[in-house]
Amino acid sequence: MAQASPARLSTDEFQALFERCSNWGRWGPDDERGTLNLITPEHCVRAAGLVREGHTVSCAWPINTAADVDNIFPATHLMMRAGDVVETWPTRSTADYLALAPHGMTHSHLDALCHFSWQGKMYNDRPVSLVTSMGALANAITIGQDGIVGRGVLLDLPAAQGVEWLEPGTAIVPADLEAAEAAAGLRVEAGDILLVRTGRHRRRQQVGPWDSRSLLAGLDTDCAPWLREREVALLGFDGVSDAFPHGVEGVGLPIHTLTLVAMGMQLLDNQNLEELAAACAERWRWAFLLAIAPLRIERGTASATNPIAVF
Repeated sequence: MAQASPARLSTDEFQALFERCSNWGRWGPDDERGTLNLITPEHCVRAAGLVREGHTVSCAWPINTAADVDNIFPATHLMMRAGDVVETWPTRSTADYLALAPHGMTHSHLDALCHFSWQGKMYNDRPVSLVTSMGALANAITIGQDGIVGRGVLLDLPAAQGVEWLEPGTAIVPADLEAAEAAAGLRVEAGDILLVRTGRHRRRQQVGPWDSRSLLAGLDTDCAPWLREREVALLGFDGVSDAFPHGVEGVGLPIHTLTLVAMGMQLLDNQNLEELAAACAERWRWAFLLAIAPLRIERGTASATNPIAVF
């Protein structure tokens, strides 16, 4: 399939799209869960019925401590106590220390709804000033502290298009998502956790790294109403959902803005979907139970995560 061109939107056109996708007030003025409200207890029970083998697959990459063109904020992992140091005690313990800035183009993480704002407002008409120097006083990552569990669906776009990966800069349009649905023999439904594979990491392994902040496959803004109409509960990508370049005037990350701010839909960025895609292809099924447990970081804007798919 030929590379699509991103939609060209003015600020006013983007504002109209934002209003079209908005869920502000849908679950009441005090709501901070956003589209997680779509994952009902009944939905979780149905998703549990997808477990037939007990086979589990991680959707996260290892914590990355090596700086490169993508990883401009590498994690710090230090040993505080180690077993190769002589001690006089008969029993000894080992311990380590981890410091991590989860946002960016490398670490697998979940964005909180406070991560982005538009025209001075976060999700559900809250002022961005509520994200203070002491952390977020609303829309923080702790809305998911009891776990996010539901039906996960993988749309493997390169597989559906017969290619190894989508070229960086490709703008994914709704027809691409629907073609991947047809190839998987399913339909994305209300309350689903949607994972989209572009083959970013396969390309990186075979071709080498590139500046993904300038060139990356991701969703065209035309996909935002599609996500809203399908009532997706949570969106995950092997990239960061947005396509670069995106061609929207005055907006840094339009898909981040339309999901996190307008819809109240959290995002899983930089996921490892290679092993999951192989597991799905081996079983010829692209729906599974998905469990996500963000850390309970009070007032946090994100959490490193290790989503687990269960077949």
